[in-house]
Amino acid sequence: MQVALTGLSQSGKSTLFRAITEGHVHSDAGVTHHADKAIVKVPDERVDRLAAIYKPKKHTYATIEFLDLPGLSFVDEPSRQEARRTVAQARQAAMLVVIVRAFQNDSVASYRNRIDPARDLEELNTELVLADLELVLNRIERLEKQIQKPIKSVDQDKHELALMQRCSQALENMRPLREIIQNEEEEKVVRSFGFLTLKPRRVVVNTNEDRLSAACPLTAEQAGGETFLLSSKLEAELAELDAAEREEFLKDMGVKEIARDRLIQMCYRTLNLISFLTVGEDEVRAWTIPGGCHAVDAAGEIHSDIQRGFIRAETVHYDDFMASGDMKGAKAAGKVRLEGKTYPVRDGDIINFRFNV
Repeated sequence: MQVALTGLSQSGKSTLFRAITEGHVHSDAGVTHHADKAIVKVPDERVDRLAAIYKPKKHTYATIEFLDLPGLSFVDEPSRQEARRTVAQARQAAMLVVIVRAFQNDSVASYRNRIDPARDLEELNTELVLADLELVLNRIERLEKQIQKPIKSVDQDKHELALMQRCSQALENMRPLREIIQNEEEEKVVRSFGFLTLKPRRVVVNTNEDRLSAACPLTAEQAGGETFLLSSKLEAELAELDAAEREEFLKDMGVKEIARDRLIQMCYRTLNLISFLTVGEDEVRAWTIPGGCHAVDAAGEIHSDIQRGFIRAETVHYDDFMASGDMKGAKAAGKVRLEGKTYPVRDGDIINFRFNV
């Protein structure tokens, strides 16, 4: 699963990317329009605590990929066309994180000589809508020609054309496609296009460190949902500290975890991803599966042989395990269950798969 970071130029987006990736440096920073990517660990206290109990040879976190798109500018037609090409790189991403600037810094030039998160977000929203509209109109033109031909797919093409015309009408009225795609069947029809306004997204407001306790300058209504307030500069500085220094700094600030950790976890949840856990002396590991995944499919994440030879899933939830002290205590308390193939795995389930091949 890939999360694309996007925003107007000078929004602090790449500074945030550096914080999320704990100092990752662009692999080709000299290329102006290069989009960088990095695999990021999903912070999980459960893995840490289980590793402290089992003392395994290694412990492994769930991961997601972040894509850092170059800053966008729409100040004139050439820059707008370049921005369209840039943002098109996000079409294969599963989610967008939009960064808007609210920080004051005289040494960092501001976009259009303004610090206005609401106007910046409105401009970016408009451009994303127009980028999708261009794609929809091209598809409509092709479908209108296609349905004139006596081919087997004509009924399917007519159905898609009607859906695309509805998409066009919505976009022309500045409505994102996430508001009008009504069911899974329609989503399947449009999935391959990677429409930007159909993707789940979150808005990050990048502010000054001394403004973190102030009210967010964007309302949920303006952002179209939950907003996330942070200082990318502060997060990048924290990412450069070692674990002990960081913990001491957070303690002095009176906070439990850094914003980058909460942001990564929020993206993980927004993508409807959950983690089940496996434990042992060799490894403690978090495995990524979609919410609602059945036990037999979760087994396949570990190995296809386990899925093929699935017998039962010996399962205890992390909370019950910790309350019992260890696996022996959990079994004594009757918290360990044997589940079948269709058991819907819960986030935080500790599972030992029984199988035979």
